[in-house]
Amino acid sequence: MAQSSTTKEGVAGARQASQGELGYFKTNFDRVNHAQRTLQQLRSHSTPLDKYVFLSGLKARDPKLFYHLLSQNLAEFTPLVYTPTIGAACQNYSKIYQRPEGLVISYKDKGRIKDVLQSWPYKEKARIAVVTDGSRILGLGDLGVNGLPISLGKLDLYIAGAGIRPLSTLPICLDVGTNTEVHLNDPLYLGLRQTRISPNEMKEFMQEFMQAMREVFPKLLVQFEDFSTDNAFYYLDQFRNRYRCFNDDIQGTGSVILAGFHNAAHIASSAPQGPDPRDHKVLFYGAGSAGIGVAKQVMSYFLNLGMSEEEAKARIWTVDSKGLIYQGRSGGLYKHKEYFARRDYSGPPIKSLLKIIDYVKPTALLGLSTQKNAFTSDIVTRMTELNPRPIIFPLSNPSSLCELEFSDAVKWSKGQVLYASGSPYGNVEFEGKTYEPGQGNNMYVFPGIGLGTILSSANRVTSKMIERAAISLAGSLTEEEKQAGLIYPRLERIRDVSAEIALGVIRQAQEEGVDGAKRLRDLDDTGLRNYAREKMWNPPQPIAPVIPSKL
Repeated sequence: MAQSSTTKEGVAGARQASQGELGYFKTNFDRVNHAQRTLQQLRSHSTPLDKYVFLSGLKARDPKLFYHLLSQNLAEFTPLVYTPTIGAACQNYSKIYQRPEGLVISYKDKGRIKDVLQSWPYKEKARIAVVTDGSRILGLGDLGVNGLPISLGKLDLYIAGAGIRPLSTLPICLDVGTNTEVHLNDPLYLGLRQTRISPNEMKEFMQEFMQAMREVFPKLLVQFEDFSTDNAFYYLDQFRNRYRCFNDDIQGTGSVILAGFHNAAHIASSAPQGPDPRDHKVLFYGAGSAGIGVAKQVMSYFLNLGMSEEEAKARIWTVDSKGLIYQGRSGGLYKHKEYFARRDYSGPPIKSLLKIIDYVKPTALLGLSTQKNAFTSDIVTRMTELNPRPIIFPLSNPSSLCELEFSDAVKWSKGQVLYASGSPYGNVEFEGKTYEPGQGNNMYVFPGIGLGTILSSANRVTSKMIERAAISLAGSLTEEEKQAGLIYPRLERIRDVSAEIALGVIRQAQEEGVDGAKRLRDLDDTGLRNYAREKMWNPPQPIAPVIPSKL
């Protein structure tokens, strides 16, 4: 199943519709008013999912208008095309499906995956693909082929956030079955009606897929998205040094949270009686691919302070559904959890998060557990008692799985919390003061990582390129944003932020010698930043048609 969400047919159809409207409505129709009309139509829908369906249809019939409205109304549109609405879109995809979008590579295509990829109509234009197997969509579990909208949504944000051209994007879902009975029993389900293939079958399938991707799309960057935890780590390790790829759940999430933690730690350490920067303790509640990936990135904060790897690792504690993770815990540990397992604890299991906080006395609590409201008033109160400015990042997506609402965080900490969530929240009024939430959304980094990798023609995405993206994001706040106490820049400046991140990613690629576009080495930082901005695609502005005076 192959079709671009911005096909030539779609663009041509939109053009014919415009001409038809001009032909029928010669006096009152113009594209500027039509943009406002479309916004009113969108806002007339009552539920976020209905709005998602409307926008999906708009993208098919008038992609230029869709991307114009997306870029001009980013704060309003982002929660609709990505989290939190994208979760509901994925859960209901087989029911709301309207037309083919992107590529679905089925396990039945094994042995001829290259032929399927060759069917993509824009092979020469393709520069970035978002690939999911639907096995762990957000915190919603195994959705099978219903996970395709996560790839569509991420690529919309590449377009809006970094100016990647629509026809350069390639959404892909690998349909290798699902273990979720409700989908297998759904008569409308679009995917294979079988349980997931075995690990060995998956390994063979992925090897063929990645080799075929390189042969068909030699200039393509692959972003892995929402693979199950074990597979996310395994395939990143397998492919990161062989292909141009990265995993957004592990590396992108880690990068954006590292940036937010860097700024939050600075604010906390600057507060009266705040901790020394080297004395921060970070407690992770949730130890899946995102949790461990973020923990490994946050280690960079301590490493950059001159600490050794062991010293940096000792500043991090991890918690899963069985409690504190430590060496020798009964029942054993999954391999990806072993790195941060404590070696300085040998007591009985500690399962209560509140008791773990009393034991660790963390300065920062980060949630990647997908456990709604896991951070209770007792936990927030205790964190505030331990710290003058407690750092609390409830990062689980969508918002229905968030560990702590922003309004509760402000109220229970009496306004002292340094907060960032994975999904957006509105401002909160508390005791006569307005508090503005931070959003540790991957959208801040992955568009810039993609843009920088593409422009530099890097042959791979290195760990230091990901870390450089975090450093660039942390340093991208304006003076006004710093004065407002923000830890992330405002979303409306995403293209400025992406240009800054692209600059950092390109420079890091150059320093490591993995860049292919050697000519960019001759540009100074100002020139390179401007180059990145100039390369961003901008959707055309709606303009009023010229009406002939005589017909």
